[in-house]
Amino acid sequence: MSAAGAARRVLTAASHSSHGERARTWKILSFALALPGVGVCCLNAYLKSQEHSHEQPEFVPYNHLRVRTKKFPWGDGNHTLFHNPHTNPLPNGYESSHH
Repeated sequence: MSAAGAARRVLTAASHSSHGERARTWKILSFALALPGVGVCCLNAYLKSQEHSHEQPEFVPYNHLRVRTKKFPWGDGNHTLFHNPHTNPLPNGYESSHH
């Protein structure tokens, strides 16, 4: 057996054993870093939503916004497809909503 053959056998054995160690390392990193990171992001989103004001912003009739060159093909033609009367004003202002 040559020295190159022996070295190749040792390197092959080392690469197989390190694969399991690398998988274990990534598994530990996933549980130790990724899951707590997701939890911190969820907590941040929840706290931001709690301090958020749910009042309508003041309507400012800018000329370049809410331009209607033709009617939308659904509904009355003036509302967008995913229209929210609380956050999306029409060209002439917000709809009166009570909530």
